[in-house]
Amino acid sequence: MNDGRLDHLKRFYSILATLEQNIGGAKTLADCSGRMGWPKRGVYFFRETGESRSDTGPGPRIVRVGTHALKAGGSTTLWGRLSTHRGQRRSGGGNHRGSIFRLIVGTALIGRDGHKFPTWGEGSSAAKDIRGAEVELERTVSRVIGKMAFLWFSVGDEPGPDSLRGKIERNSIALLSNFKKATLDSPSPQWLGHHCDRDRVCASGLWNQNHVEENYEVGFLDDLEKLVEEMAKP
Repeated sequence: MNDGRLDHLKRFYSILATLEQNIGGAKTLADCSGRMGWPKRGVYFFRETGESRSDTGPGPRIVRVGTHALKAGGSTTLWGRLSTHRGQRRSGGGNHRGSIFRLIVGTALIGRDGHKFPTWGEGSSAAKDIRGAEVELERTVSRVIGKMAFLWFSVGDEPGPDSLRGKIERNSIALLSNFKKATLDSPSPQWLGHHCDRDRVCASGLWNQNHVEENYEVGFLDDLEKLVEEMAKP
């Protein structure tokens, strides 16, 4: 267990405050498109309406951290990953089999609202009739995630498990996670994630499953701060 986690979280959120200034403010995913000059690769941090920090100062808490292309040779772009989470703008649908974020939000909606979607999360692909039966829930997931604001920054390293993007994602999740740790910035009683069927989501307070049980390396904050500072240079 890392000593000083509260102070490290305060520093983390201070760095994100600078990031928010450098990118001109958080964006809401439903309002974004691929024509907004996204960097090719990066890391993103999602917020959620009603989820506020309680121990590290005022402001919204981060509810999900993510990146992309962590396998050698991966070609997914930052916007490609974000758009998969958002879903299809025109139809309002989406593909939860291509986004673990969508999948676990869907399970929480099923748990909260008593939906019956027995095929949700089954298999890596599905026939047209199955996808058609899931459209209603896919649209609800799109509305929920589309309302979430997020911050992002560019990390132009090559795809691979040892990338700096992976290091920042992994350690950010481990720092934020309350899984088997002292609870800091706890989720609100109304947080949708309480209804998720994944114990790691419920216990961590994050829409993440990987890395929530890990300890973080405090040195990643230096990397994060340096990257954010570089964004401010002309």
